[in-house]
Amino acid sequence: MPEVWSSPVRYVECDQQGVVFNAHYLTWADEASNGWWAAHGLAWDELVARRIDPVVKASSLEWTASARWGDTVTVDAETEKVGRTSVTVRFTVRVGERVCCVVRNTYVALADGRPTPWPDDVRARLTEG
Repeated sequence: MPEVWSSPVRYVECDQQGVVFNAHYLTWADEASNGWWAAHGLAWDELVARRIDPVVKASSLEWTASARWGDTVTVDAETEKVGRTSVTVRFTVRVGERVCCVVRNTYVALADGRPTPWPDDVRARLTEG
């Protein structure tokens, strides 16, 4: 089951045509990622205390429709792939049932600035559900 985040589209997020400017889809994915990590029992303060620093290595966006000022966007965050040092999360941005954009972020675990394997207990949490 996906973790869900939602927000009304603000005027400031739109361009002169009244559609959401593309960079905001990444912001919404970032907002939704907080709930996704928490849903896996991985609070940021716990990861930092353990010297695990998940950073975005790559992002991709695929648009199918525009969100507009006045819409409410909902972002479904789901684990797509867990690797040895990375995890890819798919963020489906929609207005109602209409999919607007799919964002994929690949996070890499860093320790001392270098990729490091996920600890076994973290990997287990990432692969649950």
